[in-house]
Amino acid sequence: MKTILTTITAIALLAPVLPAIGEDAAEVKITADKTQFLYDVKEFTVKPGQTVKLTLINPADSVNRQPHNILIVKPGKKDVVGMASNAGLADPTFLTEKNAIPESEDILFHSKLLQPGEEETIEFTAPEEPGDYPYICTYPGHWAIMNGVMKVVK
Repeated sequence: MKTILTTITAIALLAPVLPAIGEDAAEVKITADKTQFLYDVKEFTVKPGQTVKLTLINPADSVNRQPHNILIVKPGKKDVVGMASNAGLADPTFLTEKNAIPESEDILFHSKLLQPGEEETIEFTAPEEPGDYPYICTYPGHWAIMNGVMKVVK
C-alpha cells in the first residue's frame, strides 16, 4: 500500500512537468524540387527550445542532378552566408570535404551535401530567441532562390 501511495504522489507531483519533458519534436520534411533550385517547403514554425527533426530529401529522379544541402542561419544572415558559399569555390575542398558549408559563425545547424537519391535527418534544438531563421542551400549559386524560413514563435 505504501508503494502505491508513493507512486501516486510522485505522479501527482511530476504531472505538471511531464508535458515539458515529453513535448513532441517538430518533424519537418523538405524536398528539393526535381527541376528547379527550390525547396518544397518555404516556411515552417517551431517553438523556442523545441526539438526539431528536419529531413532533407534530394530526389533520385531529379532532372537537374544537382547536390543540395540545408543550413539554418541566424536572422538576417541569409545573404552573408550565401555570399560566403559563392566565395567557397576558391577552395578546392569546398564541394567535397566541406560539403559546400562555408566557415561562418552565422550558421546554426546544417546537413551534409546530398547527391540525388540521398536524404539526411538532422536533429537540433530550436533557438530560444523567437524570430525568423532563414534556411538555404549553399551549393554555390543556389541560395539566392533555394531558401525558406524557420519561424521560432512562442
